[in-house]
Amino acid sequence: MHQAPRFTDLLSQAAAHGQSLEDGAVLSLALPLAPLDPLQAMPLLPGGDRFRALWDSQPGLCFAATGVSQQLELSGPRRFELAQRFCQLSLSRLQDGAPEAPALARPRVLLGFSFFDAPLLEASEPLPGVRAVLPRWQLSRQGRQCWLRLSRSLGGEITPRLVAEELWEQARALQQAEPPAPAPAFPRLLSRSPWHGAYRQAMDQALHLVGDNQLRKLVLAVRQQLQLEAPLDPQLLLKGLRQRHRGSCRFLWGLADGGDLVGASPERLLAVRQGQLRCDALAGTASQHQPPEQLLQSSKDRHEHELVVEAITAVLQQQGLVPRQPRHPRLASHGPLHHLHTPITASLAGQDPLALAAALHPTPAVAGLPRREAMAWLRQLEPFERGAYAAPIGWIDSAGDAELRVAIRSGVLRGSRLELTAGAGLVKGSVPERELQEVALKLEVLQQQLTVSPAVNAAG
Repeated sequence: MHQAPRFTDLLSQAAAHGQSLEDGAVLSLALPLAPLDPLQAMPLLPGGDRFRALWDSQPGLCFAATGVSQQLELSGPRRFELAQRFCQLSLSRLQDGAPEAPALARPRVLLGFSFFDAPLLEASEPLPGVRAVLPRWQLSRQGRQCWLRLSRSLGGEITPRLVAEELWEQARALQQAEPPAPAPAFPRLLSRSPWHGAYRQAMDQALHLVGDNQLRKLVLAVRQQLQLEAPLDPQLLLKGLRQRHRGSCRFLWGLADGGDLVGASPERLLAVRQGQLRCDALAGTASQHQPPEQLLQSSKDRHEHELVVEAITAVLQQQGLVPRQPRHPRLASHGPLHHLHTPITASLAGQDPLALAAALHPTPAVAGLPRREAMAWLRQLEPFERGAYAAPIGWIDSAGDAELRVAIRSGVLRGSRLELTAGAGLVKGSVPERELQEVALKLEVLQQQLTVSPAVNAAG
C-alpha cells in the first residue's frame, strides 16, 4: 500500500522535475488513489469532448483516458512507422514526475488505426489511417492499485505548480464524487437494416475466387444499421460487455465525429511485456450451443485456423524472430462463441512494436490470403468503408510495453444509431448456407452482447 500522498510532496516533485523544462515540454505527474472503477469514473474526467478512450481487461489492467496533451493524425502506407516515431518522441521527451509509480500507471500513447491505410475518397465519415494520442488524463487500475495521471505541456500560465494543483484537485473530486445513478433502461430497437441479399451476392463471387485458386481465403464482412428509440449511453454497452465477455478486452475509442467505437476483442494482434512478444491466432467459430469437439474436429475450421497460424509464424520469422506455439489449437470461449485459438510467442530482438504490427496487420483472420490480393477484393466486394473494424487498437507505454487488439466484436454508436460489422472466413470447403449462418450468429451475438432489447418490426 502507498502512503497517502501530501500536496507539499506533489509540489516538490513538480518543481524538481519541471525546473529545467523548456516551454512546450510535457510534465507528467501521478497520484495513487483509493480504488476507483475507470469505467464508472470516465465521465468525471475533463476533456472527454476532445478525446476519450477506455481499455478494460479487468481483472487485469483497466484505464480511462480523456483530453489531448499531444496527438498525431495521418494516413498512408507509412502510418505504423510514423506512429512509432511519434510514440518514441512523445514518451522520451515527457518528464515523468512520478518515477516510483507502478507499471499500471506509466504514461501511455493510445493508438487507433483504420483497417486500410487511407480512407476511400467518397467515405462520408473518413477515419484517418492512425490517430495517436498522449492523453491529458489517465485513470488506471489493476487489482487494488489505482493511479491518476496528468500530462500537460508547459508554457504561458501552465507552470509545474499549476499542473500539481490541477492533479490534486481532480484527485480530490474523484474521491469525493457520489456513486453514479442507476443506469436507465435500454432504448428499444426499432429497426435493423437487411443484409442477406447483398452479402450472398458478394459471397458467391468470393467463393468463386477461392475455387479458382485466385485466393486461398477471404474474410468478407457485412454491416448492419440498428435504429434505436433513443440515444444510448456507451457506458451501458461497456458494462454489459464486461459482464458477458470476461475473457475479452473491452474498449471504447472516441471518434472525431462524436461517435464511439465500442467492443470486446478476444484477439491480440500483439502484446509486448518486458521484451516478450505474444500474438493470438484466432480463427474458426462456433456457437456455445454446439459441442466443443465439433469445432475441433471440423476440417474446414481447422484449415482456416492453420492458415492464420502459418501466416503469423511466417511474418515473425521474416522479422528475424523465433516464434513458438503449441502443436494443436485450444478452444477459447468468448461470450456465447467458441473459437480455435493458438497463442504464438517469441523473444523480441529490439524490434519496435509498431514495425511488427505493420508486418502482421491484417492477419488472414480478418482479411485473407494472399494479403494484397485479398485487400484489393475487399475494397471491391464490401459496399462500405471498414473504418476501425478489424483494425489495431491499443497503446504503448513509457517502458516500451505495448498491446494492440484487433477491433472485432465491435459497433459504432452515434446517438440512437448503432452500426454493427461482422465477417466470415471463406476458404475451400466453405458451404454458403453455413457461412450465412455464421455471420447471422455473429451479428445476433453482437446485438445481444451490446444488450439491445428485442427488435420491433426488425428486418434482417
